[in-house]
Amino acid sequence: MVAIETTVATPAALGEALAQVAEALRRSTVQVRGRGPGSGAGVIWSADGVIITNAHVARGREAEVELWDGRVLPAEVVRRDEERDLAELRVDAADLPAATIGDSDALRVGELVLAVGNPLGIVGALTTGIVHAATTDGQRGRAWVQADVTLLPGNSGGPLADARGRVVGINSMIAGGLALAVPSNAVRRFLAGKTERPMLGVALRPVQLAGGKPGLLIFGVVPGSAAEEAGLILGDIITGVAGKPLTSPEDFAAALIPAFKGAPLSLNIVRGGQPLAVVVAISDLPGTVAA
Repeated sequence: MVAIETTVATPAALGEALAQVAEALRRSTVQVRGRGPGSGAGVIWSADGVIITNAHVARGREAEVELWDGRVLPAEVVRRDEERDLAELRVDAADLPAATIGDSDALRVGELVLAVGNPLGIVGALTTGIVHAATTDGQRGRAWVQADVTLLPGNSGGPLADARGRVVGINSMIAGGLALAVPSNAVRRFLAGKTERPMLGVALRPVQLAGGKPGLLIFGVVPGSAAEEAGLILGDIITGVAGKPLTSPEDFAAALIPAFKGAPLSLNIVRGGQPLAVVVAISDLPGTVAA
């Protein structure tokens, strides 16, 4: 029998560790004042002046950023994605206290997370909770980190971090009493200029097959897209993914997410009345349309 020794930290040690994590997060969190009343938060993504916040916080081309040490800097909004609710700001500064960015795909349900922001004007306020789920909403295919942290006006655009202080999301909104944060890996794709929406390169229309089974008719294929490279053509009807039948168009959008991360996608189609299987590699080219 092998004896396993475990070390249990004291409440005082845990409290000190949490306080250190919170202080580091506060230093890498800024106040963002955009066009119009109110303000939000932002995360110093890199030391050379890249700051990430929500698109609904930084609405114009310019914003004002206040750092943890009280400095106020003008910021330029250089990139926005309204649907993903992300904005990239740039300030003329160097050696900023950048956040440590974590892997949102590694989050587990039940994991402790922390949110920092400026709710109701309280600068650097911290709240904690646990991860409830990683969700995807319908045809748009947007992924969210869902947690039971408390968000109030002024928290938008601030960091959601794991217990080690690694930023795993950008807080965006409350839905059903739970916080929704844009995953850190989605922010990386946003900064790389990649779409957050998986692109197959087809125009689709819901149809009903014999027996009332749902399908998606391809009535357009984008030249040079993943769909064209895989050999999909006008008139093909998508009936399932990896052998699993579709029950709604939303099923198809959700099925694209793993493929967007690099996994090949096997589509079940009907062509000229005959069932076929086609393997495609999803790209970030424009052209996925659900109609």
